[in-house]
Parts: sequence; structure tokens; C-alpha cells
Amino acid sequence: MKEYKAIFFDRDNTLTHAKEETKLLRNQLIEKWSGRKLELDYYRTMDLFKKSGYPQSGLKTVDEEVQFWKRYYKQLLKDEGIEEDKLDEKSELIFSKVWLKDRELFPDVLDVLEYLKNNNYKMGVISDTSPSLELTLTSLGIGRYFDCFICSDIVGVMKPDPKIYKTALDTLGVKAEESIYVDDYDYDKEADGARKLGFTSFHLCRNGELKDKWDIKSLSEIVDFLKDK
Repeated sequence: MKEYKAIFFDRDNTLTHAKEETKLLRNQLIEKWSGRKLELDYYRTMDLFKKSGYPQSGLKTVDEEVQFWKRYYKQLLKDEGIEEDKLDEKSELIFSKVWLKDRELFPDVLDVLEYLKNNNYKMGVISDTSPSLELTLTSLGIGRYFDCFICSDIVGVMKPDPKIYKTALDTLGVKAEESIYVDDYDYDKEADGARKLGFTSFHLCRNGELKDKWDIKSLSEIVDFLKDK
């Protein structure tokens, strides 16, 4: 019987999801200024990242991230036809409305984290994101539950590269065989990456069809799994 010491989570769509009210407010402001509907799909977002100077090596500090997002919103407004002399003022306003306000927790998160903390499990977050990872979770009231925050920009690789998982393990001083990992990624690639290293790895499918014994619909099933051990 395995003895688990640590539980690691992905962030986006595992612990948190996009806050639609924030996105709506951003869009309404930009559409009011531009006089047209904002169209912002994945490909346009990536183009804006390039225009705004997202570094190939990733953002390494929160300050770098803040400055990047301010450039991003300024570029977005410029592309939407906002007057040049209004760009700084309006991009600062958008940033203030969005920064650390664009996510919210899934309903099952707090109870699960509280159980794990009360039962002395170490916890960490492994996320393909930038240095504000800890800040985003602290702003949602759950930063105190975690013992490490591992983000791809700082590590220099994204999941499922083994380096990012090994960095998390080394940070908490645990082995993969002593650890659980939970990720929502489609087709189970990121959960698979952890499983190949020896993690007990769960694929979280909140709204999807369960196809495998390691597929779960709620984080509460992690608690059930541990209680059955």
C-alpha cells in the first residue's frame, strides 16, 4: 500500500476557472471605446503576445509580467483603433480591472484543500503560466494551503516535460511514488507526463465523459481515494 505525502495540482480549470464577469467588463469597455465588437480568439491573442514582446524564455518576475500585460492591453487597444493619446490611460484602466481579478475557484476546492491540510499532506501547484501564479491563488484565499508554486516560465519548460514535475518534487523533498498529481488537460497529456515519472495521476473531467479509471469529475474524489487507502 502506497503512503502518499504530497498532492500537486494544475491551476487553470483544475483549481480555478475564468471569471466571466471580468472578461465581460473588459470587453464592454473596449467595445464602448472602439465602437465595434471585440473579436479575440486564440490566434489573435498569440499575435498580440508577439507584438507585445512576450520573451521566448518566459517572464521571470512578477514585475516583468505586470509590464508585459500593460503593453499587451495597450497594443490591443491600438489595434482596435483607440486614439493614440488615450492608449496609456485606457490600458491602465483595463489592467486595473483585470489583474488578479480574472479567475474564481471551483466550488469543491476549499473543502478538499482543507481536508488535505488538516491531514498533513504537502501541497503544490504545477502550472504552465507566469510568475504571478502564487499571487493569483493568494488573491483567491488559497495561497496559504500550498508549499510550492511551480510555473513554466521560471522553470523554462512546459508540461509534460519531466523537468517541471521534478522541480516540484525536489522543492517539497518528496518522490514521485509518494505523490498525487491532478490536471484537467484534454487527452490526459499532462497527467500522463506525471504518471510516467511515477506519480499517481488523475485526469479531471468536470464536464466530460469518464473513459479511464484515473478520470475523475470532482476534486473530492481525491479525498475519497485517500480515505480508501
